[in-house]
Amino acid sequence: MRLVLVGPPGAGKGTQAERMAERLDVPHISTGDLFRANLKEETPLGIEAKRYMDAGDLVPDEVTVAMVRERLTESDAAKGFILDGFPRTAPQAASLAGLLSDQGLELDAVVEFSVSDEVVVQRLLGRGRSDDTEDVIRRRQQVYRDDTAPLLEYYADRLVSVDAVGSVEEITDRVFDALPTS
Repeated sequence: MRLVLVGPPGAGKGTQAERMAERLDVPHISTGDLFRANLKEETPLGIEAKRYMDAGDLVPDEVTVAMVRERLTESDAAKGFILDGFPRTAPQAASLAGLLSDQGLELDAVVEFSVSDEVVVQRLLGRGRSDDTEDVIRRRQQVYRDDTAPLLEYYADRLVSVDAVGSVEEITDRVFDALPTS
C-alpha cells in the first residue's frame, strides 16, 4: 500500500504513520528523518540542503524530491510506503506523481487527519517544547492552511478523511476502516 498522510502539525500523523507502517509492513518515510539522515551522512543531497538551511532559506523542492526519489528506490519501499511530511504543496504532489508514474505506480490513498485548531494547540502546548508557543503553533497552522491544504483538492479522487480526535487506537482503527481494500 502506498499512502500519503496530510494534516496540520499536531494532528498525529507521525504516531499513526509508525503504527500503520508496522501493521502494513512498509516503511514510514518522514521528510524530517530523510533530511536528518542526509545531513548526518553528508550525502551530496544533504550537503546541498545544508547550504540552503545555513543561509536561512527553504530547501528547494528539487532537493527534497530527489531525497524522496532515492528513498523510494530502496528495497523496503518496493511493496509500499507511508509518506509523512511530503508532499507539502501541489507542485511536490505533481513531482511525486511523476516519480511513481515512472515506475508504473500510483498512490492508493491520501489520508487526511482532521482535527480542530484548538485541539492541535492544546496537544502541542502539552508537549512542552520551547518552540511550541501558542503564537508559533497558530502561525504553523496558517502556513499549513495556505501551503498544504490545497493538496486536499489535488488529491480529491483518492482522499480519505479521518477524525483524528480520540485514543491512538481509535484513530488507527478509523484509518484502516477508511482505507481502500486491495
